[in-house]
Order: sequence, then C-alpha cells, then structure tokens
Amino acid sequence: MKYLSEFRDPAAARRLADAIAATVTRPWTLMEVCGGQTHSIMKYGIDRLLPESVELIHGPGCPVCVTPLEYIDKAIAIAETPGAILCTFGDMLRVPGSGRDLLSVKAAGGDVRAVYSPLDALKIARAHPDRQVVFFSVGFETTAPGTAMAAFQAQRDAIANFSLLVCHVRVPPAMEAILSSPNNRVQGFLAAGHVCAVMGYAEYEPIAERYRVPIVVTGFEPLDILAGIHDCLVQLEQGRHEVSNEYARAVTHDGNVPAQALMRQVFCVVDRQWRGLGSIAQSGLGLSADYASLDAESRFELHALSTPEPAECLSGLVLQGALKPDRCPAFGSRCTPEHPLGATMVSSEGACAAYYRYRHTATATPAETA
Repeated sequence: MKYLSEFRDPAAARRLADAIAATVTRPWTLMEVCGGQTHSIMKYGIDRLLPESVELIHGPGCPVCVTPLEYIDKAIAIAETPGAILCTFGDMLRVPGSGRDLLSVKAAGGDVRAVYSPLDALKIARAHPDRQVVFFSVGFETTAPGTAMAAFQAQRDAIANFSLLVCHVRVPPAMEAILSSPNNRVQGFLAAGHVCAVMGYAEYEPIAERYRVPIVVTGFEPLDILAGIHDCLVQLEQGRHEVSNEYARAVTHDGNVPAQALMRQVFCVVDRQWRGLGSIAQSGLGLSADYASLDAESRFELHALSTPEPAECLSGLVLQGALKPDRCPAFGSRCTPEHPLGATMVSSEGACAAYYRYRHTATATPAETA
C-alpha cells in the first residue's frame, strides 16, 4: 500500500540500521516524544536493531497519560450529574480516577459516550437540547484544532447545552521542562510528527539552540523512526544541534496555519498541571475570554475539585524517561491492562502498555514483521 508498505521495507530498514551502527562512536540517549512512536519501536523491535550504546527513552507524548487525576475526577463528577451526557475519546474511559473510571460510571447508569471527534459530541448536543452535553477534551496540538472547531460552531450556532472540560497541553514546554531537570539524560529528541503537522517546527528551533540538542521531526513507521534516529545521531557525532525534518511528506516548517489561527481564536496559553511532571508554565491551552461561556468547570462548579496523585503508580518517572516501564515493581503484577494503576498502562499510546503488549512477543525484526 502506498505510504505504508514502503516505510516498512525490510531491506531499507537494515540499510538504515547499518548506517546507524557505522555512525556511532560513543553512547547516546535519545527520547522519542510520542507514545505512538514508542509503540512502533516496541512493535517492530527497533530498539533491538540499534547498537547497545544507543538508548531510547520514552517521553511524555501520550495525551491520556499526562492528563492529571483531578481532571478524570472532574469528568466523573459531570458524568454522575443527573441529565448530563459526558463525551470523550475511548481511551479515557478506562483511565482510573481516584475512586473509579468513566466506564464504571457508565455501567452504573451514567450517560458516558465514546466519540471519535469533538464535533460528534456537538451533534449529540444538537440532538438533545434538553440535556447538558460536555466534551472532555484532552490531548496535544493534534486534537486541539478539532476542539476549537467544536467551540467555534457551538458559539456561532448558540448551542446553549454544550460545554467543554478542557485539558489540552503543549509539547514544547514539556520538552523544556525535561531538559531543565537536574536528572535530564536526553541528548536528542525525536519530535512527534503529527504535532508538527499542525504546528510546524519553528517552535523547536530556540529549544535546540538554547539546550544544544538536535531535534528531528519524525513519523511513526519503522523507516521514519530509523531515519530520525540516524539523523539525530549524525548531528550528535558532528557536534551539531539543529531542527531537521524527516517527515516531510506530512510536515512543513510553518504547519497548518488556518488550524493555528482557529486555535488562537478559541484558546489562550495557560499554565497546566501534568501527571507525573507537575505544573509546567505556559504548557496548556484554556478557553479564551471570548469562549469562557463554554467552560464546563464553571458550569458544573468544579474549579475547587483537586485530587493528589497516588504514590504507588510510578508513571511520572516513566513519562520523564527516568524509569523503563518493566523496571517498575508493579509492572505486570499489581499493574496490568485489565487492572491498571495508572494511565500509562491502559492508554493505547502508553509506554507501559507498549512494554506489556510487545515485550514478550517482539521477537521479530522489522524485516520479519513488515
């Protein structure tokens, strides 16, 4: 299939792996930002194609995983409100709150619906004008334009029973937080291609310069990731720290300008709490003053609700790249996809879920699985 099979070509994967081996002269540690990239790395055994001196660590790029516990509890509180309909992406339904998850609320009679788009939630609001419909909107710059469009249409069409529980986050401030940490081990980044498809990569250029790290925009297929690793390692070996684009079939320097304009109209940049990473300045998107009437936290009086993170789940260390999932004492025993302690085990982009799913089965090489 065009745009798929050629990026899983076994011979090309081997050539790139050989080029990487020929490039490396010393140990390097790279972080792939996106959970989708982590799953590809584990699924295709990409980490096992690399020299032992190259270590991949996993970043905070799973939108479900970084959503703080208190927002899960706020969504549950809305779902338990008589007459309310809570809509969100399917991954959010099984993420544990402080007491239970949204799927449990649904089983108990709450009207919780999985949707593929914020616009689907808006359709539900149009179909049920006598009920309050809330879309629980999470994610990075990839999903924010869809939420912005739903907000724009709701306000334009005066849909009074629709609101948003907004917990969107921005990638560049999280990368800076990791690089600023005294425990930082990241020497180069594989940036998430879908985020850059929306935002471009101009935002990364001052980060690469300030922290002297190469940042390579990378896709999600095996050859995308191997090419990104090779580019990053070549820069490190040559002492360069530039932003480069190995996902040119989807990403341009300036990104999707109309989508960015709509996001600026609907959202404003705010400080945001991240699960496991704490509060990061300027790392979130909140509703702007012109769209404040769509704020579900105000409509349902939830601003005061606050929930501390549980101590047993070490997902925060996983999201910072400080702990490999299978090194967690609870991995595979007290924490499984069926009974997760945290979002990194239950999300389809979670690093713990990737290790659990592929760790024992990822015995094939890209050449064998393509």
